[in-house]
Amino acid sequence: MSIKFKLLTKPQPRNIPLVFFMFEGDDITAYSLFKFLGEEEKEYLKKIKKSVNPREKEVKLFVMPATGRKVLTVGVCKKSGFSASKAVLAARIAVQAAKKEKIKKFAFWAAPMDGAETTRKFYEAVAVNALMANFEFTKYKTPPKEGFGFVEEIQALAAKPDKNIMEGFRRGAIVGEEVNATRELASTPGGDMTPRILAEAARKVSVGTGIKITIFDEKKIKTLKMGGVLGVSRGSDEPPRFIVMEYLKGPKSGKPIVLVGKGVTFDTGGLNLKPEQAIYEMHMDMSGGAAVIHAICAAARLKLKKNIVGLVPAVENMPSGSSYHPGDILRTMSGKTIEVLNTDAEGRIILADALSYAKKYNPELVVDVATLTSGAIAALGQRYTGLFTADKKLEERFRKLGEESGDRVWPLPLSEEYEEEIKGTFGDWANIGKNRYGDASRAAVFLWQWAKEYPWVHLDIAPRMTTIEGEYLAKGAAGAPVRLLTRLLEEF
Repeated sequence: MSIKFKLLTKPQPRNIPLVFFMFEGDDITAYSLFKFLGEEEKEYLKKIKKSVNPREKEVKLFVMPATGRKVLTVGVCKKSGFSASKAVLAARIAVQAAKKEKIKKFAFWAAPMDGAETTRKFYEAVAVNALMANFEFTKYKTPPKEGFGFVEEIQALAAKPDKNIMEGFRRGAIVGEEVNATRELASTPGGDMTPRILAEAARKVSVGTGIKITIFDEKKIKTLKMGGVLGVSRGSDEPPRFIVMEYLKGPKSGKPIVLVGKGVTFDTGGLNLKPEQAIYEMHMDMSGGAAVIHAICAAARLKLKKNIVGLVPAVENMPSGSSYHPGDILRTMSGKTIEVLNTDAEGRIILADALSYAKKYNPELVVDVATLTSGAIAALGQRYTGLFTADKKLEERFRKLGEESGDRVWPLPLSEEYEEEIKGTFGDWANIGKNRYGDASRAAVFLWQWAKEYPWVHLDIAPRMTTIEGEYLAKGAAGAPVRLLTRLLEEF
């Protein structure tokens, strides 16, 4: 599902399909790409130009009578409403239309942009979104005789060579591939994605990247006294793993950014068993862990001169005779205890140990990523990730990074007032509150108890676990927030 991105300045063979990204009401003959057509093709489009122009998000296909060349026109929007997000959505629409028509290669006009940085970032976004639109989770499908129809090459046609376009494509290809690798991991069924398999997947993708990976087995986890990880994993025949990825290419004295990802490879809810309609997609409850693994891989492939650490506690949450119980009290690595009121609030329990372990790095910043609460979905819908931090400057920075990268975030309350609602009766902290209101904030405040000694951001990606209609992406895992994390690692 990878795509080759090329930049060309000469007219292409007459069999290469062309994609026109058009504003509503525009004349196709006025577009620079028009000159790459043959004379007979130009005459044909001049005759039918009134029917060529598409509305926003509409795609029209024309086959040139003289040559058989396919021409796709994709409606971006009205010119007055143009934005970068409209452009990248048009890129997704074009790729999906090309897949539908079994077009494996197409060319489009690379419009000039203002400034090198703007050009690079714009074409990076085009490449990322083209790759995301090209992805489908086909691992378990029998290939059709004609193949799946993935796009294999996209050519950008320009008046002159532009290294910034190619640099944007290069970077975008890396990020897009890592987003899709995250989606591949998260979409894999729980029976084929256990804690051990997730750990080995992390080891495999780290080879040759400069990432040092260490995987703690159950014995080591016991030595570290990670009672949260051990407690949640107790009901499963699959032993837990704790994945440590270290990419240390910054100054030796530089503090690292630590990314922490929830790695629950299947969440039944434990003894507080989930209902039937809620359990089907719970193999994706390790999406945060997958995102951390591949954000660090993206940083390594981009050869960032940064110090970065990734921590992924990986467990299965299963019901059995040996499961942890409602009412159990777990002692975490920090020494703080957790009173378990509900075994289906397990993500925050394992993250408590990971946040404690993060302290050993004296981090510049810790960001945890987790499909943590349905409360975040209730608050935000499925288009934004929930953002929690006590630092207003970090909040604003993450909102900006989210808008720029496409992994949008929205701040939700994080206040010490919530602490009263999660104080334990017999342990230090209860893993749920006393009622069903404000669970996303209470879960964040719970994590905060293990993260008050360093700058910290919590991303609740439950709203963005899966793709939704209107995004022009295949069904399955969404790959959030790899784009945001990569941009953070570049710019922080």
